[in-house]
Amino acid sequence: MSRGRRSFFSSFFEEELRPPGARPGEEFLSLCIKCHRCTASCPYQSIKPAGWKYGFSVGTPIIEPREIPCYLCMICPEVCPTGALASVEKVDVDMGEAVVDTETCYAFRGILCRSCVDVCPYQGTAIFQNLVLEPVVDPKFCVGCGICVKACPAEPEAIRVLRG
Repeated sequence: MSRGRRSFFSSFFEEELRPPGARPGEEFLSLCIKCHRCTASCPYQSIKPAGWKYGFSVGTPIIEPREIPCYLCMICPEVCPTGALASVEKVDVDMGEAVVDTETCYAFRGILCRSCVDVCPYQGTAIFQNLVLEPVVDPKFCVGCGICVKACPAEPEAIRVLRG
């Protein structure tokens, strides 16, 4: 599946966030042998096997950024034996794109908050504050690591990563 296209069955299941270097949709699923080398190699324990709510992706590696985001150590692509996770430079990672929910974001409600901006590894380019101190995500630079999601103090989180 390409970005933006979802199959009939995928609309019934949660959308998964894949580790860095993951091949697009069906190609990833056809290459991943669920060996869990990427899971075992992750020093932050960010990668875990997908559960039943992810449908056909059960057992494949996912990241749930509200729990533990990807800290971009870039070890997982190197240990993947099938190429389901391809080697990629840190700045070229495309796991997804962070999107700010203006209804729940504190900054959009007049409360000074820089949580997402301060933790971003690409602070100032991937996410920055506009003139009225609201967070703005630039999709050209956002790699979708989810570090901003974990840092968001709002409940439910006011920033999410949409799969790339």
